Amino acid sequence: MRDGKFKEHRKEGHHRGGHHRGHERSEHRGAKTFRRGKALTFLEMMNVKRATILQQLAKPEFESINPILVGELKAIDLLINEFTQLFEIHEDETTDITAVNNEETKTSILNNEYAEKETGDEETK
Repeated sequence: MRDGKFKEHRKEGHHRGGHHRGHERSEHRGAKTFRRGKALTFLEMMNVKRATILQQLAKPEFESINPILVGELKAIDLLINEFTQLFEIHEDETTDITAVNNEETKTSILNNEYAEKETGDEETK
């Protein structure tokens, strides 16, 4: 008889997949949302690293390690693609982050090219 009561408790209790009394399933979204936020933050960090490598590829002082940078860029692209598939991150969730990073990268590259051009013009004078 004692075993029968124990089995009933296991079936109904929260220790075996049940819920605490008074708690609805919809209330348990906090941890998942938090993890998703962390995943998006990590993805943003990967996009920043990618943008940095792209900047380095455009600079002449990094020409000697160009093959290494290209390899790192491919690895980061692979990681970003796998990560977005694993966490089912859709383009609209990352559009804002990626757009900002791409704009910063373009601006930085243009600024570097302009600075190099100005330096080159001063040297020829």
